[in-house]
Amino acid sequence: MDELTITYPRRKVIRTILRQLIRAAFRVLSEFTIEGRENLPKAGPLLVIGNHFSFLDPVAVIGSVPYPIEYVGGLRMPNAPQSVTWLAKLYGFLPVRRGSISRDTLYTSRKVLELKGVLGIFPEAGSWASVLRPARPGAAYLASSTRAKILPVGLDGLTDLFPRLKRGKRAKITVRFGQPFGPFFVSERGETDRNRLEEIGHEMMRKIALLIPPEKRGFYSEDAAVREFAAAGFVYPWDGRPEE
Repeated sequence: MDELTITYPRRKVIRTILRQLIRAAFRVLSEFTIEGRENLPKAGPLLVIGNHFSFLDPVAVIGSVPYPIEYVGGLRMPNAPQSVTWLAKLYGFLPVRRGSISRDTLYTSRKVLELKGVLGIFPEAGSWASVLRPARPGAAYLASSTRAKILPVGLDGLTDLFPRLKRGKRAKITVRFGQPFGPFFVSERGETDRNRLEEIGHEMMRKIALLIPPEKRGFYSEDAAVREFAAAGFVYPWDGRPEE
């Protein structure tokens, strides 16, 4: 089992250096704005959740928070260039196989929060869409089983970074923190648990939706037609065929 089952934080020196380098890189390569700093709690336990449209999303969050944040991420990163996958390995993350139950990672993630740490996770469980989709159960399970407060973050403009750089322009990137909410509690009664976890997942996504542009809110749009369109196209890519 990973050392995180015993201690938090870890990799302090390398993560501090990487966080500073990430901040500097975003300032140079983009018009980088952080909003809602006043909403950042001073300490954990804290579960940081956000929308996930780009492989750069966790990098932007790491560079925006003052915490030694741990991150839950997919074992495979098929859409990310080699430089980003190398950075992820150097920083260190808690790997999950999408479409399956990664029990060791769930256990270690809970331990981070029980040690009053800060854990980042994307409730949609993958950057496979361009608008918001319903949450998978993992984030809600972690929130309810640890009673951690939840910090929503909206990420916008990251998909434009490299395309605009190729044209010699800087993308406008915004990291927007909302007000913390929770904690949640789920009773232990079978079907009721699953229903409650689904409700918590929707609440998480609604909080995130308020922090991103209306046209990106998809399943959580205020426009009924947009919601219906997003719901009709909702297919989780790893259902029935988990990552290997």
